Amino acid sequence: MTERLIRLMRIINLIQSKPGILARELAERCETTERTIYRDLEALHAMNIPISNFGHGKGYAFISNFSMYPLDWTEQEAVSFSMLPSVLEQIKTLIPEGFDSAYEKVMGTHHKEKARRVDIVQHVADVIQLGTPAYREDGRSFLYDIIQATLSQQTIRTVYYSQGRNEQSQRDIDPYYLVPRDYRFYVIGYCHSAKDIRTFRISRFRDVEILEQTFDKEDFNLKTYMKNTWSIERGEHQIKFKVRFHPDSARYVKEEELFMKPKLTPQKDGSLLFEVTVNHDREFLNWLSQYGPDAEILEPVSYRNVMREKLERWKTLYEV
Repeated sequence: MTERLIRLMRIINLIQSKPGILARELAERCETTERTIYRDLEALHAMNIPISNFGHGKGYAFISNFSMYPLDWTEQEAVSFSMLPSVLEQIKTLIPEGFDSAYEKVMGTHHKEKARRVDIVQHVADVIQLGTPAYREDGRSFLYDIIQATLSQQTIRTVYYSQGRNEQSQRDIDPYYLVPRDYRFYVIGYCHSAKDIRTFRISRFRDVEILEQTFDKEDFNLKTYMKNTWSIERGEHQIKFKVRFHPDSARYVKEEELFMKPKLTPQKDGSLLFEVTVNHDREFLNWLSQYGPDAEILEPVSYRNVMREKLERWKTLYEV
């Protein structure tokens, strides 16, 4: 069994290093028969190793971008494999020569790949300078931990500050996605306390611990979850806005990089009819306010009244 394990690993390495290698060559390099190689290839196929025969005389190669480097092991798989020498200690004299070096190469590759991943995540976290407000710039950033947990699909235990309730609470969160919005980073994931999907602002994390517990996103679809969400704040009502932009602002609105795709209809006078359906009004109205009198809400009529009341308050504030 140990001899076959070494041979299977060697077959994978040979196919990876020489795509198109023939069964005859594999047999020669592994010092066995072609019939044995065919049986080994069937075993690898049963293990979901995507090896394909590209036709007579074209040999074997991996499908797509599959590679044993990185090994892509889970921590449990790595621990299990690391225990192999101690398990085989009792039959050490029966193990063929070369096992120790093969084992060392595999484990060396694993540790190197693990270190490389850590370096990449740390580099990304260092490059991205979002999600930490100036008043906390001397505090610890949890971006690295969150990226790492998201990639490895591990639950995080956090202390989170809720602005609405003005209090901190401990939560276990499965971080599904990291989403940038308006110069901030948000985590969208499953909150074990709420037993539902929630959105968390990274700058409000006060502590983050990565747990051993892993998670599965199952059928969660980010695009569906964020449908009709103007930026990050989600609501339950569908509000269809119709806005007319003045000709002076129309061309700038067309260049806006929005998270939703509105319906834009140019008018004969150079103005622009802007139509969009959102599930929450606050962020959309804040965006609209930057255009001032160049943006006129046509529908819903109730929001014309909302804007009128806001303008009356501003007017009162600045009256001499």
